[in-house]
Amino acid sequence: MRHNKKRGMKLGTDASHTKAMKKSLVAALLANDRIKTLEPRAKAIRGDVDRVITWAKKGDIASRRLAIAKVGDKEIVREVFEKAAQGMWADRNGGYTRIMKLGPRKGDNAEVVIIELVTEAVAPKKTATVSKVEPVEAPAEAETEAEPEAEATEPAAE
Repeated sequence: MRHNKKRGMKLGTDASHTKAMKKSLVAALLANDRIKTLEPRAKAIRGDVDRVITWAKKGDIASRRLAIAKVGDKEIVREVFEKAAQGMWADRNGGYTRIMKLGPRKGDNAEVVIIELVTEAVAPKKTATVSKVEPVEAPAEAETEAEPEAEATEPAAE
């Protein structure tokens, strides 16, 4: 049962430390475009980063205030809003982050990943177009009789 369970991951700490850690990781990712962290932490901040970028694409003052509250640094938010205004993520409707696994950490075997902002344009989907094919008629001289199969011969008695 989920009595007294709040939404989201705790990441092994109390709620206030988790909130501060996520805020710090989001600010670091938006400032540096790529950070190295643990897999649960990367998965926990992915939604927050996507939300901030979506607000930046919207570009109004309310969105800017929400982003400042989420990130905690006005300069980083200004840079993200400028990138969005220049059309950095104009062709994307989500999926602004990429997580790449590096492998386990030596000391405690924790999965280390790199989370980065995706800057490439979205590749257009190749849709297969089906067109009606006209039947091809075989020319008359090309018709050849199939060779009859070789009959099995009985071995000769010696």
